[in-house]
Amino acid sequence: MSPDTEEPGLRERKRLATRRAIQHAVLSLSLQTGLEKVTVEDISRAASISPRTFFNYFPSKDAALLGDTPDLASAEAIEAFVHGGPDGDILGQVAVLLAESLERSETDREIHQLRQAVMKDSTYLFGLRMATLRDFEARLLDIVTRRFEADHPERAGTPGLAQRALLFSLVAVAAMRHAWRRWAEEDSATSLSDSLAASFSELYNFTRPTG
Repeated sequence: MSPDTEEPGLRERKRLATRRAIQHAVLSLSLQTGLEKVTVEDISRAASISPRTFFNYFPSKDAALLGDTPDLASAEAIEAFVHGGPDGDILGQVAVLLAESLERSETDREIHQLRQAVMKDSTYLFGLRMATLRDFEARLLDIVTRRFEADHPERAGTPGLAQRALLFSLVAVAAMRHAWRRWAEEDSATSLSDSLAASFSELYNFTRPTG
């Protein structure tokens, strides 16, 4: 079968494998020799590709270092959350929204662990990664604000609603970061989505009245 007639599923698997090989190469080389010494040529050689192929996947070395930055769920999932209703389980609904978001992001434990190791020694990469997370948090805050305004239109635009939305979104992000860290540090076959469900379950336990 020629490359032009390959099934899309196979082409996609090859694309993902090459993308992973590039990320593995840049992170491994950064740990071995230092991030600033690694070149695109070094990465391409380690990943068994040409520099031209590298740039088909990533626009720069920094982009390969960062990998797949956190992305929000689909537009349909976002609208379902926004219009979930004032009587809906908003904590459970944001957990569903974030679970879909994580499915669209990095789910390779080894790559994640390598990136964490590089970030420990590189304030530059740490800063880049934090910038992408802040962007994710800002977009989530906008979605949560829309939900609160849909639930309580009479309070739309008020400082009180804005602060409530900020608090809720920060709590949701904290649960997501806890899930990510838990998943990365475990050696089991637990999926990232299962880890997120466990983190939100713990959050429920904290907030559930006792006695």
